[in-house]
Amino acid sequence: MTLKNIILVKNLDNREKATKIEQALAETRVDYEVNIERQCVIVYGNSDMVAVARNVIGGLGFMIL
Repeated sequence: MTLKNIILVKNLDNREKATKIEQALAETRVDYEVNIERQCVIVYGNSDMVAVARNVIGGLGFMIL
């Protein structure tokens, strides 16, 4: 069973911002899904994958809630 973790991202409200996150996460081993409607990134995997995703998202200047 794959763990599903939700990272809430402040102001993730348009396609441009979602694409920025998608492009950065695509360079990692993280299995993810960006959801603009819910303003979150869903990470499939363990806590290490969640930590990588949080670092990437925060590094892009987004605030994680």
